[in-house]
Amino acid sequence: MTKIDKLIALCAVMAVLVFAGVNLFIGSLEGTPDKSYRVEVNRVRQQLEAGEDIDLSDYEQIRAVTRYDSQDSFFKPDTEYVIAEAGGQLYRIDYEQNMASKKNLYITVNTALGLLTAVLFSVLFYIRFKIVRPFDRIRDYPVELSKGHLTEPLKEEKSRHFGRFVWGLDMLRERLEDNKQKELDHARTEKTMLLSLSHDIKTPLSAIKLSAQALAKGIYKEPEKQKQTVLGISSNADEIERYVAQIIQNAEHDFMTFEVQDSQFYLSTAVDKIESYYRDKLSMLGTEFSIGEYADCLLRGDPERMQEVLQNIIENAIKYGDGRCISLSFSEEEDCRLITVSNTGCSLPESELDTIFESFRRGSNSGSQPGSGLGLYICRRLMNEMGGEVFAETEGDLMKVTVVCRKK
Repeated sequence: MTKIDKLIALCAVMAVLVFAGVNLFIGSLEGTPDKSYRVEVNRVRQQLEAGEDIDLSDYEQIRAVTRYDSQDSFFKPDTEYVIAEAGGQLYRIDYEQNMASKKNLYITVNTALGLLTAVLFSVLFYIRFKIVRPFDRIRDYPVELSKGHLTEPLKEEKSRHFGRFVWGLDMLRERLEDNKQKELDHARTEKTMLLSLSHDIKTPLSAIKLSAQALAKGIYKEPEKQKQTVLGISSNADEIERYVAQIIQNAEHDFMTFEVQDSQFYLSTAVDKIESYYRDKLSMLGTEFSIGEYADCLLRGDPERMQEVLQNIIENAIKYGDGRCISLSFSEEEDCRLITVSNTGCSLPESELDTIFESFRRGSNSGSQPGSGLGLYICRRLMNEMGGEVFAETEGDLMKVTVVCRKK
């Protein structure tokens, strides 16, 4: 806020200096005669040529019109006049130069400067109160979010410049706070479960250890007793196996939740956003980017989630392809529209096509590329939520990932 205030103060000082300079300049011109009387003299001469009577009330600067009568009084040394000839006669046209027009100039120039100054300060104050001040209020908010300070909501901002931005930041805060709470709940549940299962495992594990020690020391001499002990060990081992299976099942339980709006959108909406986002980006990478022809249609699902799916697939194409070409093609199948993202430079074995959609599973072609193995998993989950599907196939050195969208 300090900088904009300094700018306003500087503009105010400059406005005062400009006003003072302009007025001083006009003041220096105040004694200069006005030559507009010449126009009125010419009008008088024309009337005299036409033989018309002169009405001095029609003129602002003409004071008298006198015909030459051979008298010396015709010439007045202390009077401003012009000698004009009309109809074979000489006339003295007395005039008084008008100095009042300088005042009009003063008023006109100052009015114009005043209007310009008012517009300038209106713009500056608009920027200060509608742009700078709202931004100043939220400039530290992303830093607070990064520190985990998620409890304080942002006040609603009615500014058309920052209203949606503030609303988006507050939505981000709510989402982060919700995810943080889910993580805490998940960690609490997981810890409780592990403590409970570890306690339950101790009993059969202790029984196995005692039975094994008894067998090792030869405490059980009878074959029947030995057989029962072995069966007891096997039963306890089965019980531990059940606990381990339960741990694995809970570990494999879905750890991500997806919110998808069941709405409808046009195919062109998603394609246009993808094209505007990647056209320049891929051009800078030197990658040829092409989008095939398609007939627009209404699709079922969440347009933002569909954009997320296509972005994940294209990012994979950029990361694991050879950078030569990425393309989008379209086809139809019954009541579905298929969108296929293809990229050159595929080195993924065909045997891994089904596993790349699993969580935390990465293809053998990932090499040293960073990643979590969740991109395609998220794509499949989102498409399933929208009633669609996604699958992958290879064709020579082409990697093709196809998104199956339901028509509305």
